[in-house]
Amino acid sequence: MGNCIICGKPVDGLVCATHEEDVVFEFDGDDPSQLTPDRYYRGVVDGYADFGVFVDLGDHVTGLLHRSELDRRLESLDWEPGDTVYVQVLDVRDNGNVDLGWSIRQDDREFRGTLIDAPDGEYRLDDVEGEEDEYETDESTPAESPADEPAPDESATTTNGGDTTPAEEGESEPATPTMEIEEPEPPLKRTTIDALAEQVGSVVRLEGEITGARQTSGPTVFELSDETATVECAAFEEAGVRAYPAVEVGDVVRLEGEVERHQGDLQVETETLEILEDEDREDVRARLEDAIEQQARPERVEPLAGHDAIVAIEDELVEAATAIRRAVTEARPIVVRHTATADGYVAGAALERAVLPLIREKHTRDDAEYHYFERRPLDGQVYDMDAATDDVTSMLEARDRHGEQLPLVVLVDAGSTVESADGYDLLEVYGADRLVIDDSHADEAILEDVSLAVNPTLADAGDVTTTAVAVNVAVHVNDEVYEDLGHLPAVSYWEDTPEVYAELAAEAGYDETDISERREAVALEAYYQSYKDKRELIADLLFDDAGDLASHVSGQFRDKLETELETARENLETESVGDVTVAVLDTEAFTHRFDFPPTDLLLDELHRRDREGDRFVTLGLDEDELHVRSTTSVDVRELGETIAETTPDAGVRVVGGHDGYIEFLAGERDAVREAALEALGETLA
Repeated sequence: MGNCIICGKPVDGLVCATHEEDVVFEFDGDDPSQLTPDRYYRGVVDGYADFGVFVDLGDHVTGLLHRSELDRRLESLDWEPGDTVYVQVLDVRDNGNVDLGWSIRQDDREFRGTLIDAPDGEYRLDDVEGEEDEYETDESTPAESPADEPAPDESATTTNGGDTTPAEEGESEPATPTMEIEEPEPPLKRTTIDALAEQVGSVVRLEGEITGARQTSGPTVFELSDETATVECAAFEEAGVRAYPAVEVGDVVRLEGEVERHQGDLQVETETLEILEDEDREDVRARLEDAIEQQARPERVEPLAGHDAIVAIEDELVEAATAIRRAVTEARPIVVRHTATADGYVAGAALERAVLPLIREKHTRDDAEYHYFERRPLDGQVYDMDAATDDVTSMLEARDRHGEQLPLVVLVDAGSTVESADGYDLLEVYGADRLVIDDSHADEAILEDVSLAVNPTLADAGDVTTTAVAVNVAVHVNDEVYEDLGHLPAVSYWEDTPEVYAELAAEAGYDETDISERREAVALEAYYQSYKDKRELIADLLFDDAGDLASHVSGQFRDKLETELETARENLETESVGDVTVAVLDTEAFTHRFDFPPTDLLLDELHRRDREGDRFVTLGLDEDELHVRSTTSVDVRELGETIAETTPDAGVRVVGGHDGYIEFLAGERDAVREAALEALGETLA
């Protein structure tokens, strides 16, 4: 009976069953039956076949690492014949064939010890170095006889009750009693979270930052992040009682515990948890910060297409991608707020497509992608106090109840004008970062209220959709989705699609019909249940290559839109203001306000189909809102200021800035209509 070299537990041999997977063995046998399944062995690459790699484990013993056991494609392995590799013996068959498994650890230093696996037992490597016959006893050599032993030293003494006396003649010398001194258990070496899957059942030591803490009806669950990943660590004091109450989110800690699987997810059962201070804390913090900086900074990739408007903001694209990647690395939630339009949903889905794989890599929980990434559609293009209050309420509840960090809030296709300043101020009070990705005409003043704004209008770049911008951010966040997103910019253009994006979609296998069906289908689904992200449904519409779903839903889109257009055209009033033709639709009276399509989409389509000449304006006059569509550029904010001067009692204000809409008091509707026509004549003269 000995002690396990890792945990000190009494065991027959040198390592207990729990820690066999933490040790690498050198095989000293010559028959496959002498191998021990589930152990990890050092081997040598013998050669390749179509179905895997042959690995020599010892004299006359070779195993097969089948391609199905690899964590990568067989063709991507950089092993050469003669290379030392590390594999797990999965099974030794009756016919002598040896099935091998992949080892994520491919270096002696990644194991916690090295032992010799010999037919007659296990041996320390140090015990056999330099010995030719380290495991066998030569039975042909007789033991020395007592007569050959040297005579005892006459000066020898015996010990009796603590007194020392000369040994008497003819009296044998008693054996000196010895006491076995148990060596202290060596401290655990630090491991990283990304290696825990290979250490289930083992006790490990982790160092990192507490990024979450929540109390369940049973244990306290801490979320621990190191430079590689994040894992949940359960600590039990008693049912429903907070374990380690001094430990808070943001603390740097050292934790020891046993790796287990809890409902399929990796989890560490905490045995000790220590808050690090001074140099220990700074060492871990520096290691984490270095890793975060390295992981957050993306490799520069080529823009998705040679579009001048995108090239002009390339630096901002990289900075936005860095902010998003940093949030993932720090285990901070990401909340994407986008408009409930086709452009908003497609742009948000592009970011989602890039971020979710990174979250899956970072976290050991299977459902982490639903906790650390959310899309919340907005009602309009302004991040107002209603939306900000909702977000702040949610993030404070998540912090207090579940110990979550404050999120990175990403505004998509919204939030570029000063009307969003109050909402941003509320987020800033709590220190939540704000990132804007938008194509709407931006106010430079908003730059003071957000962490970063990615908007082509700030660089005086050309016309581009929010989706085109968001897709280029997404491929910097995760270049592995580059090919998945090529068709999305074209989906976001209702007309005048830049040729570079049409070609990109065609290269990805999407023709004009495929693109238009996806655009129309998303637009329809964006309207219904507009407060929900519809994650799986939107993904099916945009990335389902068969396209059956998109074709079906776009058919419904066209049926509903054509019905409303027919009614609108019958009630359209056309007037001439100077050399400008203005078509006015009373949307309050002649549209179904609570059915598809929404006013904005109806006016867009009506203007596209019925405009005449280069100076044509379509006005949508609701109960208390005025929407403008024009073939020539109209600054809605300037138009609103002119109307306000003419109708000082109408409560006129602009929502959304240069390309927004105008609100007014319903009782002044007729006065606002006349003032708008007059102002358009002056503005476009």
